[in-house]
Amino acid sequence: MRKTHLFSLVALFGWLAQPGLTQSQTPGFTQTQPQEWPTYNGDLSANRFSSLAEVTKANVGGLRRMCTYDTGEATSFQTGPIVVQGVLYFTTYNTTFAIDASTCSLKWKHSRPGPKGGLGVNRGLAFSGGKLFRGTGDAHVFALDASNGQPGWDVSIGDSDKGESTPMAPLAWNGMVFAGNAGGDDFGVTGRIYALSAADGHQLWRFDIVPDSGPARATWKNVTAQNPPTGGATWTTYSLDTESGVLWVCTGNVAPDFLLALHPGDNLYTTSVLALDAKTGKLLGYVQPVKKDIHDWDMTAPPALIRTRAGRLLAAAAGKDGLLYGIDRSSATSSGKTSSAPFKILYATPVTTRTNVKIPLNAESETYFCPGTRGGTEWNGPGFNASLNLLFVNAIDWCSAVKVATVATAIGKPGAAWSGSGDPENAFGRIDPTEKWGGWLTAVDADSGRVRWKYKSSTPMVAGVTPTAGGLVFTGDLNGDLLALDAENGSVLWRDSTGGAIGGGVISYQAGGQQRIAVAAGMTGRIWPVKPATALVVTYGLP
Repeated sequence: MRKTHLFSLVALFGWLAQPGLTQSQTPGFTQTQPQEWPTYNGDLSANRFSSLAEVTKANVGGLRRMCTYDTGEATSFQTGPIVVQGVLYFTTYNTTFAIDASTCSLKWKHSRPGPKGGLGVNRGLAFSGGKLFRGTGDAHVFALDASNGQPGWDVSIGDSDKGESTPMAPLAWNGMVFAGNAGGDDFGVTGRIYALSAADGHQLWRFDIVPDSGPARATWKNVTAQNPPTGGATWTTYSLDTESGVLWVCTGNVAPDFLLALHPGDNLYTTSVLALDAKTGKLLGYVQPVKKDIHDWDMTAPPALIRTRAGRLLAAAAGKDGLLYGIDRSSATSSGKTSSAPFKILYATPVTTRTNVKIPLNAESETYFCPGTRGGTEWNGPGFNASLNLLFVNAIDWCSAVKVATVATAIGKPGAAWSGSGDPENAFGRIDPTEKWGGWLTAVDADSGRVRWKYKSSTPMVAGVTPTAGGLVFTGDLNGDLLALDAENGSVLWRDSTGGAIGGGVISYQAGGQQRIAVAAGMTGRIWPVKPATALVVTYGLP
């Protein structure tokens, strides 16, 4: 274990004795510029906490809209905005925008033509050394000059003809850019994690989520030329512990989604949480919370890397199965040896409705289950307030019914969507009507996994969750409302309609000496049946 991970007993007990510990004082907390939001989750450890405290429970009712930037695009707007040196950066599918973080005036925008296929979304950018890095619908990663949007290097990490894309917001650290390919269960391709040089984009290392050999490969059963091992792609951003140099990645599910007969083993490393040496790509450890998945239940969102009030090092990971997992990460250090034993799961807390989770699917009739294929936690993971020792996570309450195909008809072709569904009209199951959907924001004690409070929404909750030092939690819903809740009890203290469904980032930063809240609103698309709106970035502050 590295020396930086050791605590003296005096320091440890002294830290534990501080019930009012602030986030910036928490060991391992990496956000050094509270006036900025420099990466997708605020800091590399994905805590999503803002130490700004100008907006409080006492004055949040006075928040007013300060400015709005309208992209003019109707798109599935899922970007996580970032703020660096007074500039707010965000993305749509093929365009990157830079606007003034105070006035929302456009500084520049850059468009790169891309395909209409893939997932049709882009979730944001990484920033490092004056450069921006983002992925594309044709599975490229490229760099831009942050000052003027001029393009730099552009490299391919996948094959768009096979259905591969790169919708995730990359992560940048120590001269490296981390990204991966999506399209695993949708198009039957295998997931890969890359480290690229921030200087010129050349590949530094690659980790294959579906291994070619070894004990993990032996967990893939019933493999044939017609039924190759596929899936495990990554389509959301990663987390990184800068003290240990460990990169944390949540992986997608196996393909096809619903037919266990075609993938009867554990299929490592799909539906897993992986710890990799960020400098070499070496696997340091893993855990597979969802085994033998038949529900399209990816481990999706980036885990929050936290230290709890009791001093536990956890990776708090939420997936589409509707559970929040507290994973012991204390053994994950870049100087350590690869562990043959999976990380221990300390708790698995339900954060949405879970029904018929163990009933097998069949080809004769539909099986109804919750969360559905669009349920649970999607691309935005937990936020953490250390002083309250609370994790906050959004989840979707939306169920599905699936009738599977027979094995003989389920073999797919690379580049074509296939899931194992026996319903040609609903490749990923029949989804409940929107009259039956809903969502939750849940506060969970980080040590025990016990639910402290729950907020019930009339629509799915997929937006970013941002707790602040002012005792608030900011998030949004698919009605288009930006919400501020009391972090201690979940009561809604303020809301405002942005004009578009909120499925992207909700962030806190400082501009002009004033705390601002910015939100990416206007998510549309066939998968999310919401009121049409153009993609907007809306900022709020106190007058």
